[in-house]
Amino acid sequence: MKITRESLAQYYDKYNGNPTNKAVQNAIAKVGINKSSVDNNMTRRHNFVFSHETEKGDITNQKSSGRCWMFAALNTARVDTMEKLNVKTFEFSQNYTLFWDKLEKSNYFLDSMIETVDEPLNSRLVQHLLKDPVQDGGQWDMFSGILAKYGAVPKSAMPETYHSANTRELNQLLTAKLRDFAAKIRKSHKEGKQKEELIDQKEDYLYFVYALLVKTLGEVPESFTYEYRDKDEQFHRISDITPQEFFQKYVAWDLEERISLINAPTEDKPFGKAYTVKYLGTIKEAQPIRYVNAPVEALKKAAVKSIKDGEPVWFGCDVGKMLDREAGIMDDKAYDYKATLGEPVELTKAQRLDYGESLLTHAMVFVGVDLDDEGNPVKWKVENSWGDKNGDKGVYSMTDKWFDEYNYQVAVKRKYIDDKWLNALQEPVVELEPWDPMGALAMVQ
Repeated sequence: MKITRESLAQYYDKYNGNPTNKAVQNAIAKVGINKSSVDNNMTRRHNFVFSHETEKGDITNQKSSGRCWMFAALNTARVDTMEKLNVKTFEFSQNYTLFWDKLEKSNYFLDSMIETVDEPLNSRLVQHLLKDPVQDGGQWDMFSGILAKYGAVPKSAMPETYHSANTRELNQLLTAKLRDFAAKIRKSHKEGKQKEELIDQKEDYLYFVYALLVKTLGEVPESFTYEYRDKDEQFHRISDITPQEFFQKYVAWDLEERISLINAPTEDKPFGKAYTVKYLGTIKEAQPIRYVNAPVEALKKAAVKSIKDGEPVWFGCDVGKMLDREAGIMDDKAYDYKATLGEPVELTKAQRLDYGESLLTHAMVFVGVDLDDEGNPVKWKVENSWGDKNGDKGVYSMTDKWFDEYNYQVAVKRKYIDDKWLNALQEPVVELEPWDPMGALAMVQ
């Protein structure tokens, strides 16, 4: 049914019959919807004081890149490094892991193109793979694979470059070349080349990617020397150590002991089962990504146990929802849209996932929690990677209700998770489609 002049006249009369609408209209015109809708009591709920906290380093800054998952993972890992080195703060090279992520993702994409050469070009799968072959984002298990294969290095061993901090141009060019290579692979297949020949062809393409990454991100160190002063101003030199040795000695994580829990309360994902996402990965030979879906209370319980034990918690969320970035506050009541617009968005968490209104967009680190007298979370202390200009010098505060609504994933040690959820890992893993929202964090630009 079309919009009629009579309908428009009714809308006009109804709108102008409410004098509040004009006042709201004027406010929004000056400062925008969110500032006009902000709940002025919000800052009273966030004093940035927390009953339980972990150690953390200085605030980091991912700048104009989508490397949040890397920053969050390395910021989690560095707490153990700080203890082992006896230093006040420490920062890993995010450029080092970015280099390997780009190269491995390119290989993963080209292998996927070879695997799907018999699929129609216009199939949903092929078009999905071509849409974002090598963006900045990723999942916890994808980064775990990078650490296991390549280790990690201090920031001084591979500093930032223009393109590590500003990835858009690099991503655009690399994406264009990967699509070019995909077209050549499919053309070669039509001309009769076998998959073994296509794999040989792929090696030439990977050299181009490698050379491009060296030119834009710099050469990766095979070994390095690290010099530093500890908390007691004592000088130390770690000589001729490889990235793998540095990670094993100065982080010393058992990566297989760290498990991802997700909270996706949709009908297609029953709790108590393990899930993966098809065609989502970085290291081709690594184990596929794997999450256990559980009620949000299970995620919070595991996170609280970890924080109480002094262990920061990597997590993935939809950061743009109900966020006051300048204040550094994530609060489900941050904006009173009912007061300004007449009614709020009333979708449930499951509906937001099902109807495309929410997905994982950002990874950060829980470095504290504020528990009430009964031991229940009230708010969460968050280490972000957007620099120190917002929040409490880069630290953000999250209400527990915001966690319920917009947090989707935590990665913690196995010992902090109840057996009833760990048992899912003993059963067959359910494969989700490549475009499932639980894989969205890997598509962050």
